[in-house]
Amino acid sequence: MVLTHTTNHTYSHPFPTVTLAFFLRYYSPHLNPFSSHVLSTDTISSHVDPKTGRLHTTRIHLKKSRLPTTVVKLLPTSVTGGGGDKSSYVLETSVIDIKEGWMRSESKNLNFTGVLSVVEQQHYSTTPPDQVTDTSLALTRPRPHSTNTFVTTTLSYRSTLGGKRQDKAETPDGADEASPRRLGNWISGWGTKRIQRSIESIASNKTDDQMVKSRDGMRIVLERLRNNGVVAVLRELRRREGKNVFDQ
Repeated sequence: MVLTHTTNHTYSHPFPTVTLAFFLRYYSPHLNPFSSHVLSTDTISSHVDPKTGRLHTTRIHLKKSRLPTTVVKLLPTSVTGGGGDKSSYVLETSVIDIKEGWMRSESKNLNFTGVLSVVEQQHYSTTPPDQVTDTSLALTRPRPHSTNTFVTTTLSYRSTLGGKRQDKAETPDGADEASPRRLGNWISGWGTKRIQRSIESIASNKTDDQMVKSRDGMRIVLERLRNNGVVAVLRELRRREGKNVFDQ
């Protein structure tokens, strides 16, 4: 079972500024105070397709993460590793067509996938979602002039805890509590589907709060770009980090 949650949002900023803010949102807590949980961001690859002019980027973020308290209490420590703050990697891919006015991005966790996989897909566009009737047309039509950017976000939650794939996983010698057989017996006592749906539901219920913080962070970055300009914002960030400040 996959549990999904879809929301729409409008930023009162032009598309180029919103896409820039998307890439800067984890740059520094000085720029976005809602990004203090992001420990590092690295770009794996970035290139422009010479045929389409589209920018393809792959990045990986290391974030502080905490499994929901209810999940920690629900599952044995052999699965969750216990409570407390942990770190996890998030893989982010994106494609931008600045001429046609759209961007697609996808982010997914690389850790704790045995408990829960979360995939976030976003579509940024100069066209409101209710005016797009054909996706292929939306991605090929010329970009209209717009002072707003429309975002559709879809979050998908999927737990495979206790499934066949996990039961066949190898475990180190002597790892009695975390062994597949031991975990399988525990899961079967509760009911695999019941546990999976509970985990997905708990994670989904936190979506609204997470989305609010994410949008507040983007809003702060956008306002600083609007009020101070791109060059001034980047110069100030480099100055705060003790790096050489480039000439304007």
